Amino acid sequence: MFDFSFHDALIQWGIGGLVNASWWQIVLYTLLLTHITIASVTIFLHRAQAHRSLELHAIPSHFFRFWLWLTTATVTKQWVAVHRKHHAKCETAEDPHSPVAHGIKTVLLRGRELYAAEAANGETLKKFGHNTPDDWLERKLYTPRAVWGIWLMFAIDLALFGAIGITVWAVQMVWIPITAAGIINGLGHWWGYRNFEAADASTNVSPWGILIGGEELHNNHHTYPTSAKLSVKPYEFDIGWGYIRGLEMIGLAKVRKTPPRLQLGDVKAVADAKTLEAIVANRYELMAGYAREVRSACQAEMARLKAAGETSAASRLAQVRRWMHRDVEQMPAGMPEQVADACAHNPNLAKLIAMREELRALWTRTNVSAEQLVVDLQSWCQRAEASGIQALQEFSMKLRAARAT
Repeated sequence: MFDFSFHDALIQWGIGGLVNASWWQIVLYTLLLTHITIASVTIFLHRAQAHRSLELHAIPSHFFRFWLWLTTATVTKQWVAVHRKHHAKCETAEDPHSPVAHGIKTVLLRGRELYAAEAANGETLKKFGHNTPDDWLERKLYTPRAVWGIWLMFAIDLALFGAIGITVWAVQMVWIPITAAGIINGLGHWWGYRNFEAADASTNVSPWGILIGGEELHNNHHTYPTSAKLSVKPYEFDIGWGYIRGLEMIGLAKVRKTPPRLQLGDVKAVADAKTLEAIVANRYELMAGYAREVRSACQAEMARLKAAGETSAASRLAQVRRWMHRDVEQMPAGMPEQVADACAHNPNLAKLIAMREELRALWTRTNVSAEQLVVDLQSWCQRAEASGIQALQEFSMKLRAARAT
């Protein structure tokens, strides 16, 4: 009788595990654990370690390190070094995982391989892996025995759920390669919307950063890489920021930096050095506003052309309007010429585009003194307000009202 019961218990454990959970409980468990893993990556590895946008108390820091060891076998120094190199060499041949440089198919299908190859590069670790944990746990356990954690997780899942625990564990193992290597490193530089003209091809995959902890807002992050908050628009949501604020409220985190917010005061008679400082600090937000003016002008011109029966010209403008406000470096091959052709047939659009490039020169030129840049800013405002173009006149006044925070 004893032997029969023991045998039955072994069979039951093999099928249902120690907890004998239902299918929905297993799914909920899997989603919860993968979400904790995502939170650990975005809060600890990405925002706290790689970009130093917040300071974490020892309690959450040690928990996140342990959890990542248990569920991903990630070595902090390696992840941080690879990510920092991605920002330093973004969209170049040296970028570890750029779809622009390596192709979207390669990044989507071989993203984990690309990461592993760069993580094994000693020069990358030496140059970009500084100021990461180097205590006894890191030296004796997390780095040299990184795979021990995931096999411990395998044993836990198997013990809890029996045979189905293998599937649970497999989902946990592929979660980060799919979401990070695939969605963020791949789609986040290939498809989506852009709030800002960052110098790279980064995009926001979704305005609601929930599934991947806020990392969906990738264009926002590349625009303000040292910000602990990834959402910038009223309709965007960054769940990772919610967790950070919660930790901060109970004294377990301290935010160092968030995205700058443009402050407007009284319109100055003449732009000065403080005005220039405010413009440079808030250049991405200001240029996003300028882009809206360009798009509005394009829409108005298309309507005018259609009303005048010039459907061919309206069609040509429609083909290039989504690129009119973009930096030349971000345009596909042949598009700068098409934009120039469209501008040649519309003086107001040509003026808007030309003055946009002149304005951008205020922070892209490095061989000009600050005093000369102030003179250039004053000249820009004078010409904008004398242009007779309402959009330029209003934008100039906005610049003269900008205040440094």
